[in-house]
Amino acid sequence: MKDFIKGLFSQNPIFVLLLGMCPTLAVTTKALYGLSMGLSVIFVLFTTGIIVSLIRKIVPSEVRIPTYIIIIATSVTVADIFLRANYPEISKALGPYVPLIVVNCIILGRAEAFFSRHNIIRSILDALGMGIGFTLGLIILGGFRELLANGTIFDIRVFPNWYPNILLFSLPGGAFISLGILIGIFNSFKRKK
Repeated sequence: MKDFIKGLFSQNPIFVLLLGMCPTLAVTTKALYGLSMGLSVIFVLFTTGIIVSLIRKIVPSEVRIPTYIIIIATSVTVADIFLRANYPEISKALGPYVPLIVVNCIILGRAEAFFSRHNIIRSILDALGMGIGFTLGLIILGGFRELLANGTIFDIRVFPNWYPNILLFSLPGGAFISLGILIGIFNSFKRKK
């Protein structure tokens, strides 16, 4: 279980490792977009983890990285086509960031550092832990920004209509400010624990 739990807290990709910052900052204008990107990353991590751990002993070291990239790109393509076919509005809102999962350092890093060295069960647990940790980070950041910018979370009104929307938090500068605040909160909880 430590392979699963480390992705949620001690090695959280967003708040501790600071990985995947491009989609983290770009797609988190709403909690729904964070959830959608996170689910896409979970799918890619999960499928990559299974395949890489299954073929790890038969792939020559000279072609290891290109092989992983092909596996990752195939999983990303499936996720992107699924989103475009079933959720076109969300796909449009996420823009190029779903296809860019291919070069996300979380995925390739886990393939190289963990999946290629561990069995399928440990790889699945690591993939799910890292993916869920990334997704929770995106949802928290997206929810925080959406709440301050619009007074809503998942488009459900939380603050009353008279709430003065702080539009800064829907802009790129608000993404950096929000991430800094949340990393500070996360680190203070970690230190207390």
